[in-house]
Amino acid sequence: MEDKAQIQEAIKIQGEVVRKLKSEKASKEQIDEEVAKLLELKAQLGGDDGKHQFVLKTAKGTRDYNPKQMAIREKVFNTIIGCFKRHGAETIDTPVFELKETLTGKYGEDSKLIYDLKDQGGELLSLRYDLTVPFARYLAMNKITNIKRYHIAKVYRRDNPAMTRGRYREFYQCDFDIAGQYDAMIPDAECLKIVYEILSELDLGDFRIKVNDRRILDGMFAVCGVPDDKFRTICSTVDKLDKMAWEDVKKEMVNEKGLSEEAADQIGEYVSMQGGMDLAERLLQDQKMSQSKQACAGLSDIKQLFSYLQLFQVTDKVVFDLSLARGLDYYTGIIYEAVLTQAGVAPVTNDNQQGANTEENVSVGSVAGGGRYDGLVGMFDPKGRKVPCVGVSIGIERIFSIMEQKAELSAERVRTTEVQVMVASAQKNLLEERLRLVTELWNAGIKAEVMYKKSPKLLSQLQHCEESGIPLVAILGEQELKDGVVKLRDVATREEFDISRAELIAEIRRRTSEA
Repeated sequence: MEDKAQIQEAIKIQGEVVRKLKSEKASKEQIDEEVAKLLELKAQLGGDDGKHQFVLKTAKGTRDYNPKQMAIREKVFNTIIGCFKRHGAETIDTPVFELKETLTGKYGEDSKLIYDLKDQGGELLSLRYDLTVPFARYLAMNKITNIKRYHIAKVYRRDNPAMTRGRYREFYQCDFDIAGQYDAMIPDAECLKIVYEILSELDLGDFRIKVNDRRILDGMFAVCGVPDDKFRTICSTVDKLDKMAWEDVKKEMVNEKGLSEEAADQIGEYVSMQGGMDLAERLLQDQKMSQSKQACAGLSDIKQLFSYLQLFQVTDKVVFDLSLARGLDYYTGIIYEAVLTQAGVAPVTNDNQQGANTEENVSVGSVAGGGRYDGLVGMFDPKGRKVPCVGVSIGIERIFSIMEQKAELSAERVRTTEVQVMVASAQKNLLEERLRLVTELWNAGIKAEVMYKKSPKLLSQLQHCEESGIPLVAILGEQELKDGVVKLRDVATREEFDISRAELIAEIRRRTSEA
């Protein structure tokens, strides 16, 4: 009994914690987390009959998707997959877990977020953290030297979801990559064209695609006097410029990373620059920048890239931005990131995108990113053979939450089924006739349903159509059966037409295709 008393005491204390948070108007995540702890304690106590009570909740950092959310999701996926296919991509799938050593050492500081599976006395395994490293492993393992592929699947990260809203521990990634030895910047430009097409088609609001090159960053660090061994760490600090003011970024460089103030100021001059092909030309003439072979190679590529982007008609949204750094270790050349500058809805409040933004528009956060990673496949190849790759990842979860918000705000109802016609009866005892007709419709490939009652009321059948957004009702009655017709009712206008059985299928097809 002592245990029971202890648990009851713990429940009392935890209840106080929850009440205090609610009175202080703490964040929903904090409250949810403490409520979950309270429920777990109550479950330990069990019911009066001694049975263990289950806690009904999803695991931390995960969520369910209801039919309405899934309908929105499907629409987004169809748009994105349609774009990938238009550009000639194939798709692959890889296991949800990989050998632990496959993932180790590929993600820099983020490696601590990898989920390791419990050792079951066999191989040491981890859940995949992204889709890029498994793709590189797939290429090396199958000795593939060129492929254009897309992959949409869930990935796993031990992030702290309560701290950063809109971040989950299980979420979808949506990747498009071109692997192979091609002429400079042609596949890279197509990746940017794809981002442009997807964001335009989804109609999320205005966006910008920022472009830079790892070689330009490294060259800039070198000419500004950053020691070689500090390149990566300074790079990850520069990466914070989209959510921190320059003053704070400079502080971190000098105080935490031990960079000289002079070097930091020189970096500050460069990272504030934005432009297009003209900026690349200007920097090629720049007294300091032109000393770096690496930076010059990157700048010539940026110039080449912009000439292709002009042909692809996307330069109105693309900006060459020297502050773009992208944290991942495996990028070797061009890098890019798409940000929404003004979503069609209230900004998604993610902690990871607040802070000083020097652009005239307010940035709502990154919705796509990618770049060139020519060395990754070589890490897996026993002979170190390199397969150049360039790719893009669409930030599908961020897009979902914006689309969900838009759906909430708009009066338009989201349909969760695709039923085109309801087979109904006006009188009792016509179940067999309804089943006969619905079978005819199904056999003709028409999406139809029938109520699972022998003699349903006509009103409740019509109400079901209104609620589910079913556009048509095929009504059977004694008279219709005698005359060999079906009464077809348009749910929205409430008009009714007698259609002969022989012509019913064609008429339903005509009406639903017009809709």
